[in-house]
Amino acid sequence: MQVSHLDRVSEIEKMCFSHPWSRQSLESELANDTSVFFVATENDEVIGYIGASIVLDEGYIFNVAVDENYRCRGVGSALVDTLVTLCKKNNLSFLTLEVRQSNIGARSLYSKFGFIKVGERKDYYSQPKENAILMTKYF
Repeated sequence: MQVSHLDRVSEIEKMCFSHPWSRQSLESELANDTSVFFVATENDEVIGYIGASIVLDEGYIFNVAVDENYRCRGVGSALVDTLVTLCKKNNLSFLTLEVRQSNIGARSLYSKFGFIKVGERKDYYSQPKENAILMTKYF
């Protein structure tokens, strides 16, 4: 991801999340040496992105977001695959994330890549209030 992508990524954040990251937060994280971001594009327009933090041999996914007009086309899979490949290449021990309990589509996507449920965070999300499922892929 580049600075030039931030406006569009910020729009996708607002579309996908009840508490989206601000453009400023995204820009700050993009400058962080431990963060990695990838974007998916179609006709030079950003249609999705994934962001994670890599600390030593551990990976923590911040967000995976795809413009609602481009869902169910393999964009999310391609983004997760790209990050998983990077993690394998860099010999990470694991890659982990939180996902809304009700987000069956996302949970299914992560399961396809070998993520398993390792825990739950009660009332982690708000608007609406909901538990988070912790999912981890071990390498």
